[in-house]
Amino acid sequence: MADDDEDDRLLAREALAQSLALAAELRFVNDGVELMQYLRREPPFADAAATPRPGVILLDLNMPRMDGREALQALKADPELRRIPVVVMSTSQADEDIVRSYDLGAASFITKPVTFEGLVEVMRGFGTYWTEVVGLPADE
Repeated sequence: MADDDEDDRLLAREALAQSLALAAELRFVNDGVELMQYLRREPPFADAAATPRPGVILLDLNMPRMDGREALQALKADPELRRIPVVVMSTSQADEDIVRSYDLGAASFITKPVTFEGLVEVMRGFGTYWTEVVGLPADE
């Protein structure tokens, strides 16, 4: 999950823990720069054993340094990374953000719920869909 808001990261971790019966590992980066460093296994994420490729990425749009739009564009332009599904999860409900996210290659766009209970429900649906329904490419 790439999100610069510490509270959102903590709530997402807790919501995921409450919503999934299976063990799903959630790792965090603070912005698009760290996301790309993590995915490309660049310092400080150079240890491949400690930085497994994600099956899916949760991406906030509004982050410092490199925002979610820029990160999504960079990720989808990289032949080694473009198959990783990206789910944009943002407070934005703007049609412009939704359309642009899909145009840049997002697999889904989720508006962040305003309540913790809503977030638990979203994470339950997210977890079920991405771990039980769809087929994902294996880490290469």
